[in-house]
Amino acid sequence: MAAVLTKPMTMTEIKQKARNVGINPGKMKKVHLVRAIQTAESNNPCYGTNDGNCPWTECCFMADCSKVKW
Repeated sequence: MAAVLTKPMTMTEIKQKARNVGINPGKMKKVHLVRAIQTAESNNPCYGTNDGNCPWTECCFMADCSKVKW
């Protein structure tokens, strides 16, 4: 996992990260795109599923992961 950011990544940053790992982001929703990135990086595709007690402290999506609403 990448370094933790103190502020959430913008969609532009997330889409660029997706392209960097070989994903065409198209019109994917943020949660699906982040999970695709996590999978492509061989990480657990868990974005938006934690209750604020996430063990993945080095995740670059941590800043807004627990705020995701389904």
